[in-house]
Amino acid sequence: MLAIALVTIVFIVSLIRHESIPETLQFALVLIVAAIPAALPAVLSITMAVGATALAQREAIVSRLVAIEEMAGVDVLCSDKTGTITENKLTLADVAPFEGFGEDDVLLAALLGSREEDQDPIDIAIIESEKAQSLKERLSSYTVTRFKPFDPVVKRTEATVRDSDGREFSVAKGAPQVILALAGGGRDLGAAVDSLSRAFAEKGYRMLGVARSDTPGTWTYAGVLGLHDPPRDDSAATIRTAAEMGLDVKMVTGDHVAIAREVAREVNLRTDIATADAFVDEPDPEAAEIVEKAAGFAEVFPEHKYRIVSLLQSRGHIVGMTGDGVNDAPALKKADVGIAVAGATDAAKSAAAIVLTKPGLSVIIDAIKESRMIFERMSHYVTYRIAETIRVLFFITLSILLFGFFPITALMIVLLALLNDIPIMTIAWDNVLYSRAPER
Repeated sequence: MLAIALVTIVFIVSLIRHESIPETLQFALVLIVAAIPAALPAVLSITMAVGATALAQREAIVSRLVAIEEMAGVDVLCSDKTGTITENKLTLADVAPFEGFGEDDVLLAALLGSREEDQDPIDIAIIESEKAQSLKERLSSYTVTRFKPFDPVVKRTEATVRDSDGREFSVAKGAPQVILALAGGGRDLGAAVDSLSRAFAEKGYRMLGVARSDTPGTWTYAGVLGLHDPPRDDSAATIRTAAEMGLDVKMVTGDHVAIAREVAREVNLRTDIATADAFVDEPDPEAAEIVEKAAGFAEVFPEHKYRIVSLLQSRGHIVGMTGDGVNDAPALKKADVGIAVAGATDAAKSAAAIVLTKPGLSVIIDAIKESRMIFERMSHYVTYRIAETIRVLFFITLSILLFGFFPITALMIVLLALLNDIPIMTIAWDNVLYSRAPER
């Protein structure tokens, strides 16, 4: 508008001075054309392409260039707990035997019901535990004659074992309540399992039940194991950095709410974790308030992630969401910035705008920093181009008003615009600081 106003002034003054109308029109049109930032698309594209390369060096592959701008504006990041905030490496933290069994008995049964070649994280945690090393000699006297891998339907692993005397027995391990049902435990045993489940969850442990059968069809609950997935060393510091950047990190997990709260405490997140039941059946306005205020979400299924994103967006937030499974794809697509974490399925990668090649929360925060720097470079170009256009038009107009003639030719104006725009493309490599607040 300013350019048009200045050109109008030039045109009116030229008419008053009875100067050549064709020459005046030509000059006015050239001024208007010169005021248009013709290099803007090229500069922005180059800046984003260079930025995408920088993001790739930070282990974040951009599938859509526009995602760089969106990531710069993210103010809420919904992050998976397992593998992003935690190491995704289970360790055996505790063994709790029930009546008639000792710790070694429970661990031995769990070892016999585990198989290293399956590379199951739970089996690996049991086999590689320090406590298991002391049972190696005792373990060698048993032979597993039949092994039934983990079945997601019955939620347990089962093995038939023969000891050195030729006696056969069976062992099973799985979800605590599944093993309780298998053993046919009474009310007292059920209460003991529930009590241990709460105690383990408060420590951040996942619980695994172990049973033994010496008579076909009759099972005895031997005890439970506590498995811990520790937070990454850099998670707490990364979350503090995110807070300083105006970024609200919300943890999302399918684990028990007590486990989520303990992990949140360990990484300096608030512990007001909401379960999926707290918002899933609520009307949108009430659910949106619950989701916005919560520091994270527990006992969440993939389909709940979509609603979490939708509710946060309805409150005006720009949302980033991480995911790795096929069922996460709708939420990744819905989010302003869908982030497929390292090891994600092809479906998740296709739905995501950013694909990470390295695990951890710090990779995401580094990518957001880089995106904000890219946005700053683009903002700097726009600011420079507007200021330069105003300067050129203002002084040309002022010269015409003061001296009564056109100080430069139309060709010179075009050359001036080109010579200004071509060098400024190097702003794509400008050294800038990232913004301490999300870009809007």
